[in-house]
Amino acid sequence: MATKREILKYFAQPIFRYKVDNYKTFNKELEEYIYKLKEEDEEGVVRSNRGGWHSKSFKVREKGSIQHRFTQALSKYIFDTFKCYGWKCVPERIVVSEMWAIINKPNDFNVIHTHPNSFLSAAYYVKAPKDAGKFVFENPNTVATHSYPAPERKTEFNVKTAGLEIEEGDLLLFPAYLPHKVNENKSSEDRIVISFNVNINYFDIDKN
Repeated sequence: MATKREILKYFAQPIFRYKVDNYKTFNKELEEYIYKLKEEDEEGVVRSNRGGWHSKSFKVREKGSIQHRFTQALSKYIFDTFKCYGWKCVPERIVVSEMWAIINKPNDFNVIHTHPNSFLSAAYYVKAPKDAGKFVFENPNTVATHSYPAPERKTEFNVKTAGLEIEEGDLLLFPAYLPHKVNENKSSEDRIVISFNVNINYFDIDKN
């Protein structure tokens, strides 16, 4: 066995997990808002969801609304992620470019996908009963997913997917290029998640 060894860990794929402050209060209002949207638009849209209901984009700039207040509350988590990355953090230029909700009934799920043209993507759990399904990330290195020796044990160097058990109030922030999906909801209740994308406004925000 080698006695002199150095393992250099470059190109990590970070997933930032936060527990949102006052999430119970937010979730009560958010759940009411999301179910009201569904009542007004039963059809919704279809993206990565298989079954369930996917809302159109929230009107996050509607001042005083729950979605606006919630978006504002997310700022500190987004800024913290930027700082952990070592990215330049100019708060007034960092924007939530799109936000939406998905209600997954029992047996519904989301297929593997990415969020193009964004820097960060996120998932926030409004309702997450037991057995609601893991949030799963896939190794973005496509070569590593089909060309490798037989593994003897699972390590951080050979894992192809990673699944997270989630709870209400959990906020996941991760690079938008990272493939992800949500497993089948095996509970008897709805699973409600809010997703959003984060971008940088490079234009002069003082000009109309």
